[in-house]
Amino acid sequence: MDLERQKSAPICQALEQFQRRRVVPFDVPGHKRGRGNPELAELLGQKCVGLDVNSMKPLDNLCNPVSVIREAEELAADAFGAAHAFFMVGGTTSSVQSMVLSVCRAGEKIILPRNVHKSVINALILCGGIPVYVKPEIHPHIGVALGMEVASVEAAIRENPDAVAVLVNNPTYYGICSDLKAITQLAHAHGMKMLVDEAHGTHLSFGDDLPASAMSVGADMAAVSMHKSGGSLTQSSLLLLGKEMDVGHVRKIINLTQTTSASYLLLSSLDISRRNLALRGRESFAKVVRMAEYARSEINGISGYYAYGRELIDGVSVCDYDVTKLSVFTQGIGLTGIEVYDLLRDEYDIQIEFGDIGNILAYISIGDRIQDIERLVGALEDIERLYAKEGSSLYFGDFVQPEVVYSPQKPFYAEKEPLPIRRTAGRVTGEFVMCYPPGIPILAPGERVTEEIIEHILFAREKGCSLQGTADPGVDYLQVIKE
Repeated sequence: MDLERQKSAPICQALEQFQRRRVVPFDVPGHKRGRGNPELAELLGQKCVGLDVNSMKPLDNLCNPVSVIREAEELAADAFGAAHAFFMVGGTTSSVQSMVLSVCRAGEKIILPRNVHKSVINALILCGGIPVYVKPEIHPHIGVALGMEVASVEAAIRENPDAVAVLVNNPTYYGICSDLKAITQLAHAHGMKMLVDEAHGTHLSFGDDLPASAMSVGADMAAVSMHKSGGSLTQSSLLLLGKEMDVGHVRKIINLTQTTSASYLLLSSLDISRRNLALRGRESFAKVVRMAEYARSEINGISGYYAYGRELIDGVSVCDYDVTKLSVFTQGIGLTGIEVYDLLRDEYDIQIEFGDIGNILAYISIGDRIQDIERLVGALEDIERLYAKEGSSLYFGDFVQPEVVYSPQKPFYAEKEPLPIRRTAGRVTGEFVMCYPPGIPILAPGERVTEEIIEHILFAREKGCSLQGTADPGVDYLQVIKE
């Protein structure tokens, strides 16, 4: 990395120069630097609305960058060790979908774990690709899906030698890491592309004692959520490419779905955040690791909680662990993760990332302070003292892997009928059901509904999980394929 060059932020510098010129706007957006919408200017601030501008020659164009955006993308590629980087303003959902659409066409197979984000399956709906799922092992105590085992990936490749790519989500939302280097080498040895959903791994490129990043092990593409642990604005992301990828082809794929009116607030936040990480990332994330490990130690001193970490590493299902993830198993105090999540927000004014049936995740990043960690630990101790109960009646929050009857595109567009969810066992779903976050589908289009899955969905709803993906917001009905 060229540290001297990394001190530059070309998009931000171009915006600052543009502001000094006091250009009269006869273009969009129609609020005209906030003058046409004073309430918006009051809420967001005059400087913010003043930078909400349209693409123009001095500011370049994201669809075909030739000046400041192109330079900013080159700096991002240098910082992350990639051959090329694309600025993405549709979130990492857009980055993930662009990865899949770049390598997979109708009827082609892609090898992946079932516990992927919905954006992966959505991409398969769009392109008509065929998923070949590698079933992850489930941890017997905390009930979360573990990593992709190399032997399982190898078996899937042997059985599907015509697959075009392997996709791994690394690290998972819970911090679990697969043997990314071995899987990448395996995919390349069989002529397949290696794609990595690295939404939760922005920091891996800037840590001395963290799991390997996708680009460092030779992956072909990686989707990176800069807004999660990198400090940029929500909805801003990076798509990183290895040296074997066709940059022009990938840009054409991106431009199929990405907006032609890119927000310069998002673009400038990516530019500034990349500079910050390149110049100060290692120091910042060393501090994040220390805070997360301190919190983990303190929480494990409270009866009933289990804040897991590197002790999960077994070299097979868990090849590394991202210690910045403060994932805590809560069923030891007789409460589901979503119940603890709600208590922290409603009673203690603490907003954590998510709670599911068995776990909570507190996202520790560069903006956190030790006093915030102390407040979280104190609140969890208080919840254990005031709300803990017998946990024998709790549903075990394991990951259910449904039977795949059809690839997702056909059932998504097929004729469907709504049925009361209790009457759908045995039928094939035509829609998603998922808790969000983390956005991993309990059911995806083309999968068979079972009594176990119905109970899982209803228990999640009863405990307060945010269920999404269904036409019926209350999830009393489920759309299944007409027979």
